[in-house]
Formats: sequence, C-alpha cells, structure tokens
Amino acid sequence: MIYWLYERALIRNLHILPANICFMLTENDLRKAPDKLYEVTRWCRDISAHVGKKKKNGEDGNTNIAGITFHISTPNPESVTPYLSQIEKIGKIAHLSLHIGETDESCGEGMAVCVAVGKSGREEIAGCIRAMARKGLSPESVTEETFEQYLTFRYAPDLVIKTGGDHLTDFLIWQSVYSELFFSDVNWRWFRKVDFLRALRDYQARVRRFGK
Repeated sequence: MIYWLYERALIRNLHILPANICFMLTENDLRKAPDKLYEVTRWCRDISAHVGKKKKNGEDGNTNIAGITFHISTPNPESVTPYLSQIEKIGKIAHLSLHIGETDESCGEGMAVCVAVGKSGREEIAGCIRAMARKGLSPESVTEETFEQYLTFRYAPDLVIKTGGDHLTDFLIWQSVYSELFFSDVNWRWFRKVDFLRALRDYQARVRRFGK
C-alpha cells in the first residue's frame, strides 16, 4: 500500500520523460528475471499514457517514451535461447526488434523496443569504418553525419539505466556520449516500478547540456 501511494506521488509529479531509454543488463540479469523485460516495457507504455494526458497546450518537454533498448551483455549470444519466449512476449504489447549475433527479427506493433544480445559498441564502430572503406569514401568526406549513417543502432538514448551497481558496457558508445546516466544499487531481479520512477524523476530534474 505504501509503495502504491509512493508510485502515485512520483507519477503525479512527472511531466517530462526521456524519448529513448537504454537498460544495460547482464546475462545473469536475464537468467534470474527473464519476464522483467516485458514488465518494464509495460511500465513505459503506461507511464507515457499517464504523463501524456497531463500535458498542457504549449507546455515544453517530451512526454512520451518512444523507444526502449535492452542490451544484454554476454560473450555467448546463444545463451539467451532458453529465454526467447519471454523476450518475444514483448511483441504482444510493442514493436520488438531482436538482435542476436547475426540474426535480426521483429514482431508486434506500437512502442519501439530493441533487445540487443551480446552487441559491442567497439565492434559496431569498427564495422562502420570497414563499410566506409569498402565504399571507397575519402577521409575528407567522412563527417559525423556520414558515420552515423553506417551505425547499426541509429538513435541516441536520452537516459541509460544500469542496475545492480555494475559498470557500463561499451554498447552504444558513440550514441550515448551525451546520454544521462542513472545507476541503481537495486539488482535487476528486484527492480521495481518505484525504482524506475525515481530514475525518471532524476532525469526530469537534470539540465541537459549535450557536452556544452
């Protein structure tokens, strides 16, 4: 009852949301709580609907979570195979894009949800360089905009959340350079909606400078 009241209070005071959120997870996180990805997706959908209803005409600030990314760090992408049914369940309430090794698949409609398993930001950048070299681009023609056209994940998360006190991985190392970071001591298995709302409250309170 107390947590329910606290959730209500937190949601009531939210009026700005990150458009894109990235959760940095480990293989162990997935193994211990495979259904949590679906649950967090549902939280994002419901919170967006609630905050969007409160927006007043002319009010500044984003009020919709348009996309979520779950990165699962593992040296062996095939290790997630036993949990694919729980991951694919996300496609029932959102548009799921699943990236495992060299395999990509998608299903569902609605909010964009990306699950990237075993992906490396350094490998992604190296792949961009190789692709530009194969096309014969001259060094002078390569700008930030050109480089970003070759990225596999072409979006920048507004908020990156890491649970359990672990360090970040190199995933989205280019895209997240100006992202807001939130570290939670709560392990992914026990990560509650109230913990997520605290992260959103923290994001709302920050003044984003984008490196300036």
